[in-house]
This record gives sequence, C-alpha cells and structure tokens, in this order.
Amino acid sequence: MIASPLLRADLADEIGLVAVGGDLRPERLLQAYRHGVFPWYNDGEPICWWSPDPRAIFELDSLHISRRLARTICSRRFHVTVNRDFAGVMRGCAFRPEAGTWITDDMIGAYERLHVLGHAHSLEVWQDEELAGGLYGVAIGGFFAGESMFTRRRDASKVALVHLMDRLWRRGFQLFDIQFLTEHTARLGAIEITRRIYLKRLAAALACPATFS
Repeated sequence: MIASPLLRADLADEIGLVAVGGDLRPERLLQAYRHGVFPWYNDGEPICWWSPDPRAIFELDSLHISRRLARTICSRRFHVTVNRDFAGVMRGCAFRPEAGTWITDDMIGAYERLHVLGHAHSLEVWQDEELAGGLYGVAIGGFFAGESMFTRRRDASKVALVHLMDRLWRRGFQLFDIQFLTEHTARLGAIEITRRIYLKRLAAALACPATFS
C-alpha cells in the first residue's frame, strides 16, 4: 500500500484509478477534490482514489422534473432542511443491506469531520418529522461534489435534488459533479463530459466565491 499517494487526475489509469492507500484526513480529501479525484472503495479494502473519464455532472439548469414530481413538490408533503442532520443523512445513504455500500464507518467519520469544518453539507427531506430522504456532498468555492442520496418515502431523494440544484444555482455555483452516470441520474438529466473538460470547469468553479450555507 502506498502511504501518501499523489492525488492528481492526470495520474489515472485506463479505468480511472489514480492511487491506492493514504488516509481520509480532511486535508487529504480536500486536496483530492481540488484535483478532480475522490475516494471510493469497499469495506476491508485499502482506500482507492478515482478520476473517471468521462465524468458525470448535472448542469444546474437541466434537471428533468416530471409532472408527478412537480405535484409532489407543490403539495408540500415534504419539508426540506439544510445541515440539520448530516449524520442521519450519511447513515441513511449507507444503509443498503441488499446492495452493499461503499460508505464505510471510516468514510462516515471522515465526512462528518468535513461537515464540522464547513466543507460537507446535507439536505434533509422530512415527512411528519421523520427523515424521509436526503443527500450529502462536498462544497469548495463554486464546486459541489454530490456523494450519495437515499429515500425512505417515494420521491424524497428527488425532492432533495431539486432543492439542491436550486440552491446551487441561486448561490452562484458553477459545477455539480456526480462522478458516475447511472440510468437513474440520466433520466433526471445528468450528462457525461470528458475528464479534460471537467478539469477545466473544475478550476473555474474552485476560483468562484460561491458559498453553500
């Protein structure tokens, strides 16, 4: 295992793996995000650092909102908060007994430390004072890295995503990274861009004076 690997996107191999090893200290994580790299690994494995090519993003004006989702939002069945229960959101995202999870106890601890330092944020969706869904991610300047989301009630995670994108747009964010494209995020309007374009947009976003909270 490499003790302190260099975390730069230009070091990625053909599958997007940048390095193996290191730690999840706040300064290490922030260095990684600033260089287009993020951690992703399974419990019991060494930390793996990735910079995939292509990279998935949401353009802040491109979310596809179905009529049913629009009705759900307008019904005010859900109530959305920001940074009210970061730990609860992380644990909600991690609880996937059938599919398994990459959100290990070490990852939870690391991102909770980032949250205390003001770099990691959550959006919570509540129904009748119960946590129905939410998402969390990392913000640096005008860059937001969406890490994971979960739902316990139908459409709760989508409601969180709508509120997040509105918040990012209103506060002047420039780049919303979601790392990998899935069928679900593609249906919502996510796209892929090359690593070269991503890194150029990342540099511009990091220089932007936007703030999340």
